[in-house]
Amino acid sequence: MKVEVWSDFACPFCYIGKQRLEAAIDQFAHRDDVEVVFRSFELDPNAQRDVSYDVHDMLAAKYGMSREQAIAMNENLGNQAKEVGLAFQFDTMILTNTFDAHRLALYASKQGKMNPMTQELFRAYFTDSRHLGDHETLTEIAVKAGLDRDEALKVLTGTDYSAEVRADEEASRLGARGVPFFVIDRKHAVSGAQSTNMFLHALQTAWNESQPPTVQNDSGSESAPAACDDGVCAPSVKRKS
Repeated sequence: MKVEVWSDFACPFCYIGKQRLEAAIDQFAHRDDVEVVFRSFELDPNAQRDVSYDVHDMLAAKYGMSREQAIAMNENLGNQAKEVGLAFQFDTMILTNTFDAHRLALYASKQGKMNPMTQELFRAYFTDSRHLGDHETLTEIAVKAGLDRDEALKVLTGTDYSAEVRADEEASRLGARGVPFFVIDRKHAVSGAQSTNMFLHALQTAWNESQPPTVQNDSGSESAPAACDDGVCAPSVKRKS
């Protein structure tokens, strides 16, 4: 079973949703059969690398509210984060463009390090107040996730994975109106940072639909058909030529 997750490293609900999904998978009876793949999605592709305002002013301008209202909104988000074991530091958060972070995450995926890299990038942005647009900072995060420093810096100073990030941003074609957006086996979609129980239900539903139907005989027990038994004739074994 494959769970694809479209998210942005500057999206608070993406981090919260990631935690809730992982909690659901931990409770899922078939958790060892679940593969989680993180996809790229930029909330603001035109965001500047360096900005002079903070997240409170950004929200106030974006939604036409006062700074005090924006601070209250972020406090509420912070409380939701605490419920899943996260500590958001909105006052010191550094806004930036996340395109290079997404490129580096795709490189990490090719090295089998997507999950630790994704976790480190989220933590760096929301808890440690790191600058995810700064190449030296991103390189340090890559090393922390188990990647080679020189190779990570080479990716960042070039254009590797740029096209892949753009191609990855296909969530809108699957029905997404925002992120986080979760798709299970390209059949079931979950939008937003839903509850752990909601994710668990979605996983179980997808799992049930993926299983072959069981065959019942008169005794009520499951069985596979014999050559001709219980009213069922199995196909003949192909003859050798």
